[in-house]
Amino acid sequence: MNGTHAMLSHFPVGFWALATLMILVGSFMNGRLADISRAALLPVLVLSLLGGLAATVIGLIVWPMAANLASPLTRNHMLMSFWSLGIYSMITVLVWQAGASAFDGARRWALVILALTGGLMFSAAGTLGGHLAGASTAFSEVLGLMGWEVYTTFYSPLWVVAIMVLIGLALGALGIMNRRRAG
Repeated sequence: MNGTHAMLSHFPVGFWALATLMILVGSFMNGRLADISRAALLPVLVLSLLGGLAATVIGLIVWPMAANLASPLTRNHMLMSFWSLGIYSMITVLVWQAGASAFDGARRWALVILALTGGLMFSAAGTLGGHLAGASTAFSEVLGLMGWEVYTTFYSPLWVVAIMVLIGLALGALGIMNRRRAG
């Protein structure tokens, strides 16, 4: 079953990477490619969530929870995986609710910021999963430079929490400003 979780994990990671690219293309380019990216984004996001849920469920079934929670490396992997799933769930809801206007004005920036943040989270989750499978990567050194020691640390560094709070406040302010303009 370990192989099943690793195999299933590639689907949300691939779809999330594609969705991030589609958001960047749809946000910063014009023309047919940008139109196609914007139109096809929602199905890619829905498929990514289905894959993410499947990988998460299989991951929770494969290993006993007591073993998962005993290892800082596994806890970090689970934390980053849940953050990734949560961020891309928010993006899916935003795209679903906003429809064609998801790429208009400040909404575009919300998508870009969330997608780039989600990309960092799924990169960290994949790197930590690679460590768990015995295949470490150079991205672990990048995580170390950001304050994470992958084998012992179980937390989000304070600067990450501060950035997430600032992003949340900025997105909230953008939402309020857009609501006032529309109303």
